[in-house]
Amino acid sequence: MIIIPVIIFASLGLVSGILLAVASKLFAVKTDERIPMITDALPGANCGGCGFSGCGALAESIVKGEAKCNACSVGGDAVAAKIAGIMGTDAEKTVKKRAFIACSADSTIAKKQCDYEGAYDCLAASVTGGEGACRYRCLGYGNCTKACAYGAISVKNGVAVIDSEKCVGCGACIEKCPRKLIRLLPADRSVFTVGCSSRDRGADASKACGISCIGCGICAKVCTSQAISVISNLAVIDPEKCTGCGTCAEKCPRHIIIRV
Repeated sequence: MIIIPVIIFASLGLVSGILLAVASKLFAVKTDERIPMITDALPGANCGGCGFSGCGALAESIVKGEAKCNACSVGGDAVAAKIAGIMGTDAEKTVKKRAFIACSADSTIAKKQCDYEGAYDCLAASVTGGEGACRYRCLGYGNCTKACAYGAISVKNGVAVIDSEKCVGCGACIEKCPRKLIRLLPADRSVFTVGCSSRDRGADASKACGISCIGCGICAKVCTSQAISVISNLAVIDPEKCTGCGTCAEKCPRHIIIRV
């Protein structure tokens, strides 16, 4: 009485196993062998700086032709060369970048408008405006520090600061800043940039912060390489045109143009 049911269940298990094995062969999704090879060549940080969810997703996109072999700024030229070898193409030079936070007003300089008692989070604070009188100021709650997989960002005196020695220019911090204060600058040379993001008119900007850009345009007038323009009351320096002469920094009445 016991043997018969055992035989029946054993037979059913065997048949099911055979059917599953056949189905796995028939419906198997073929994976391009280059995907795991490229994934292994990538740093494995999964920082998302390339614009994809992780190294595996980037590898798939490279194989599909949706991303370039040098898409990983963290890996640099060495990784780009390995991936190009796997893809059978010529390696393109990787343009190394480094992040810069366009706000220099720490808690000792920035003017305060209220006491913020909400969640210790930049996105949450941006809804109410935070404590600072300047609506373009760094909120200082560290969303960018959490996004950085390399420990390159810290918050000091209420403003985020980037350690250029640790920054790999992945850009993962950029999307986490609700006020869009983080920019990528060339890592291979020193340039001048404006350490402010205020787009308020001069008088209003001055009331909110003691070192804000007031859009006076003096820097643009003295720049011989035409690298500076004033857009929406804010001086903007094109790092590709900047020669690093420093004339703009000398003439800025607010001393907000700095060499990085």
